[in-house]
Amino acid sequence: MNSTGSVGSDAALRLFCALRLPDDVLDGLVAWSAGALPEREGVRRVVRANLHVTLAFLGRRRAGEVAAITRELREAAVAAEPARFAVSRYRETRSVGMLVLDDEDDRATALAGDLHERLERLGVYERERRPWLPHLTVVRFRERPRLAPPLPALGAFGPSDAALYHSVLRSTGAQYEALETFALGGH
Repeated sequence: MNSTGSVGSDAALRLFCALRLPDDVLDGLVAWSAGALPEREGVRRVVRANLHVTLAFLGRRRAGEVAAITRELREAAVAAEPARFAVSRYRETRSVGMLVLDDEDDRATALAGDLHERLERLGVYERERRPWLPHLTVVRFRERPRLAPPLPALGAFGPSDAALYHSVLRSTGAQYEALETFALGGH
């Protein structure tokens, strides 16, 4: 049973949809970040279990909406073609450092667009004004450290599957639990 099994339908859950990464890619990212991203005051590397490519952040949603959200993610994943990524550059925003990904043949972008439309029709998501950007958040900070790490030598890689995540905020940072996972293209 997943964590929503004992939660009332009006309880609020912090949810997002994401692409999960294969173990070898996760291992490579962890090894790279240990050498390329210095640990220091106010700079926190993203732990292995939290590395993913976000498709849609839904924020706080009622537990009673999980079944419908899951259905739409499943349908979008089944309709999707397998995606391939390559790391193109490192970028920092006000609070995170990320690896921006090239999306070969825009397959992940098509999946994200399809999912966004489905979730908008459901009334649980509002699309951002800027285009979806495939990326991996690898470091979080309060003050921009202006890092310039070398890029990880991962080669091209594909996501392992798509998942609906429940994000629980803790004093040590967010903890993510995959509630449901779906193969891309139904494979």
